Amino acid sequence: MEKGEPAAVFELAIVVLKREEPEEPGKFDCVERLVGELNRAGLVVERVLGISDEFIKLAAPLEILGKAAAELQLMKLTHIGVELRFDWDQEAAFIRQPDGSLFSWCERFLCYQHLLYQIVNTTGSTIRLTFERRECKWEQNESLLEKMLSEGIVKQVFPLHDELKRKLLLKNWALNLLDFTWQPIDDIHSYFGTKIATYFAFLGMYTRWLFFPAALGLAMQMIDLGAWKFLVLPLFFVFITSWAVFFFQFWKRKNSALLARWGTYYSMSLSPRCKRGGTNSRPSPRWGVELDSKTVCDRPLEKDKTLQRDEWLGLLQKIRNTALVVLGIIFLQLPFELFYAHLYEISESDGVKYTLTALYLIAIQYYTKIGGKVSVILIKYEQDRGEESSADSLVYKVFGLYFMQSYIGLFYHALMHRNFASLRQILIQRLIISQVLDNLLENSLPYLKYSYKKFRAALQKKHEKGASLRKSIRLSSRVEKEYLKPTYAASIGDEFEDGLFDDFLELALQFGMITMFACAFPLVFCFAALNNITEIRADALKLLVMLRRPVPRASASIGAWLNIFQFLIVMSICTNCALLVCLYDEEGKWKIEPGLAAILLIEHVLLLVKFGFSHFVPEEPEWVRVNREMNVAQARDLCSKQLLSSISSLKARKME
Repeated sequence: MEKGEPAAVFELAIVVLKREEPEEPGKFDCVERLVGELNRAGLVVERVLGISDEFIKLAAPLEILGKAAAELQLMKLTHIGVELRFDWDQEAAFIRQPDGSLFSWCERFLCYQHLLYQIVNTTGSTIRLTFERRECKWEQNESLLEKMLSEGIVKQVFPLHDELKRKLLLKNWALNLLDFTWQPIDDIHSYFGTKIATYFAFLGMYTRWLFFPAALGLAMQMIDLGAWKFLVLPLFFVFITSWAVFFFQFWKRKNSALLARWGTYYSMSLSPRCKRGGTNSRPSPRWGVELDSKTVCDRPLEKDKTLQRDEWLGLLQKIRNTALVVLGIIFLQLPFELFYAHLYEISESDGVKYTLTALYLIAIQYYTKIGGKVSVILIKYEQDRGEESSADSLVYKVFGLYFMQSYIGLFYHALMHRNFASLRQILIQRLIISQVLDNLLENSLPYLKYSYKKFRAALQKKHEKGASLRKSIRLSSRVEKEYLKPTYAASIGDEFEDGLFDDFLELALQFGMITMFACAFPLVFCFAALNNITEIRADALKLLVMLRRPVPRASASIGAWLNIFQFLIVMSICTNCALLVCLYDEEGKWKIEPGLAAILLIEHVLLLVKFGFSHFVPEEPEWVRVNREMNVAQARDLCSKQLLSSISSLKARKME
């Protein structure tokens, strides 16, 4: 370990089945073989015996991680602004993270994966291993960990919390209630990775920007506008739309600056992706650029035609699947949503309304789960370019279900019945009652699941030992407590997405409600700001205390959610104009009077602002653009020299 580097901490754990009967370990024991191989790989290993399982905790010195990064050929930014393949012997040339560490959490996780799965049988013959009188064959060139996973001997591999960093984040972030929106974003990035840090940076900026419309909405609610409302509400609508457009343009600038500061802006499209679903899949190495005679020769024309055919086939499959989802929404979900909205409108008793709402919420939960599962199945038949593209496709499809579920009732009350009182009541119900209940469930369910798992493990241990049920059995090890905690998973499944799907979905639905119906209830921005202030600390506590440490993910932005937010801005222009028309045209004659003509003019102007503002405010700061262009130019020069040198050497060998 290099001088000045902190001591290695345990960052990964392997869960192994606990032996039912004590057995004298021997050289053929698979668990002993795994531990020995991990030690030979240079990892620091500690075995912990739990109530129902055995745990192997892993840590890696910096030198071991550095050599693994070199084998993976990770691209890292150097001090001269050029990305190069990492070389452990030249580690001083590479830029460190904001917290002083050489590798980010995502890079360390990839190195751990490489170290674990590179343990293969290189003896040239099959090795026979045993576990509890069960025999398994370790074939040539087969990964030992994959073999033990397939045999059920290893149950899981999961990241561990770093207690020192976790407690610091608890103190400075989750429990720092006085600073409403301030967050240590660099520390969050160092501990959780780029994707989660980007989410909290977006949530913090979004909450701070909400203070402006919240203050204006509160003033409009406290002051009796009277006849002035016909002038003030259109101005408020213009302000909200401009606010939303400005916010997302400045968020793009902040996102670019953050990624440049973290050293991920340049390498995001080049570095290997961190796995989403867990650590039970082997990472694919990043292959270097090596030229052979086939590279110098002309590429076959048939290969280009195959690529073009696959591209168009994948596009047609995506269009077909999207059409299936849209038809399902129109013919299945839309009638159900309109039927509920109609019954809610004609019901006179509050008890009947609450009963209808309860039945609706129960039914819609099952419908959404079915729609999510169908979307996952459809995506598997799409030829997406990697997991990130598949995740974006899933987000679009599932959000369509939630969009119809969340807004069709509001559209019905606002446009069909023009009942603004009922619309305000539903907005309050959705933003206060629904979001409060969601936060309570979001933070209480993990604790209940953890308590239930701990109770089952203790109960099983008591039955095995024949001990009295009154005698309590406590978990003595921290690693077992973390293992029993729930994972940060999405409600639609964690195959393509993790828990960030639900967090971004909640923000998107809230943003749609407050912008699309701003003219009907300006005070709604205050409720949204208060909810988001609470959400920052609640999500921090959830990640640091109630859940396992999530598997890191590398991502350059908030992904498909940015397009969804942009779509909601366009929808807000249309819905608010319709609300103003209903306000001006109380008799329903739909005459083009000066007031209605002004509303149509406002709509066109705001659409022009929405699509034209991006040309005046660049999406990235000037210093980021200059550094990026410099990096690309220098990398192109280096690659050109390497390619020319390789081509010359190949030609020279041919002439010999």
